[in-house]
Amino acid sequence: MSANTADTEDQVEILENLPEVMEKLSDDLKELYSYRDLFFENHPLDMAGGKNKCVDEKKEILVKKFEAIDVETQIPFSLRAEFLYMKGRCYNVSPTYDPRATQCLSKAIKLNPHLVAAWNELGECYLKNLNVKEAKASFEGALKHERNRLSLRCLSIILRHEIGDMKRSESTPIILKSVDLAKEAVAQDIKDGISWSVLGNAYLCQFFMVAQDPSTLKLCMSAYKQAWMDPVAKGQPDLFYNKGVALKYEECYEEALQMFEHACRLDPAWAPPRAELAALTAFLSAASALVRTRGKLKAKRIANMVQSIDKKMMLGEYGSGTFHTFGSRRDVILEHVKIDQLQEGPNEGKVVLGRVVGSIHNENAVPFTFAIIDESMQCVCVTVYNWADGRGPLIGDAVAVPEPVLSSCSMKTDVAQFEFKSIRVNNPLFLLVNGKRVSRHQFASTRVTSTYEIH
Repeated sequence: MSANTADTEDQVEILENLPEVMEKLSDDLKELYSYRDLFFENHPLDMAGGKNKCVDEKKEILVKKFEAIDVETQIPFSLRAEFLYMKGRCYNVSPTYDPRATQCLSKAIKLNPHLVAAWNELGECYLKNLNVKEAKASFEGALKHERNRLSLRCLSIILRHEIGDMKRSESTPIILKSVDLAKEAVAQDIKDGISWSVLGNAYLCQFFMVAQDPSTLKLCMSAYKQAWMDPVAKGQPDLFYNKGVALKYEECYEEALQMFEHACRLDPAWAPPRAELAALTAFLSAASALVRTRGKLKAKRIANMVQSIDKKMMLGEYGSGTFHTFGSRRDVILEHVKIDQLQEGPNEGKVVLGRVVGSIHNENAVPFTFAIIDESMQCVCVTVYNWADGRGPLIGDAVAVPEPVLSSCSMKTDVAQFEFKSIRVNNPLFLLVNGKRVSRHQFASTRVTSTYEIH
């Protein structure tokens, strides 16, 4: 039998059993993605380093089945777009960009411009190759034919990626649109944890770059909690990483460290969670040391610093005037108290005044952290958000903090060891430094992005 005769018989066999062949390929493709997405439901975490290799091995088996079929001679024209879409999706299962996927999916769309799944898969290909412009065009192309959750949530991610260094007036409407797209994606399927995760990231971005409203951060955490209920989302390291970022800025340090550590275990080769884990551990260790050693200043110097505080001058307007609380019409007369008189949580109607004994160098510059001490000789950290780079008090400066919110931070495990008390300040404009209110030009919005959405 000649080779041409054998090829002809293979073509006839495939054509005769085409419905079964296409269905089997579709089932195998679903199984491949299920194997990838639910890997940690069926394998221990210590296999994380070999996950991609395991997926690629299964991918190559299915790739051979697709490549054994000649689309031009063995697949009828009416089914070629669907076949090429499935073939492209098979190539695209890997976390790294595969140009073969782009080729197949581009051909599928040319054959059938209404194939929404192919548009979305092509968009994900472009994202893997960091071609954001083409990715956006692909997802918008899909939405022209059908409002679907994958296009919506991916466009939500891209909009936030495009913000860059825009002014707040320009970025705010884009961020709010990003939130709306993510909310619409969730509404399409409330059980899809990936959409919930994207919505959580959108809220996190809104919190930092639009308005630091605590209710927005609660919505963020609520979205992450919903994502947690989906085993597919729960197997993604970005969910743990991004939730860790949110927890870090909530100053829930122990939980944040746990999130970063788990993200590292899910993807040992991924650098961002390792960097965050190391940076946060170093920060907490430095904060603990700063408070414990009182900035390594000599006792005599500290005593002189504390005794020389002129309360009347350094308390400024807080010494005799009223304090207008942020986001409220409440005016209060502040009572000066010592640091050791503060209660855990909010201390309404109180103001503390202390000398700066040192600060912490933080590469992210968020938050700006320094420690103060007063006549009680108790030292406490002050973490200030939204303070412009290069600003902040110096050693010896007197700082007044109205209505301080005090928290105790402690942890003693193999991951980290720290113990200190901290006062959180969201708006530096309420601080008095040497009796004077911090000027408005020293205010700068904290800019935070969840870095594993486009990678």
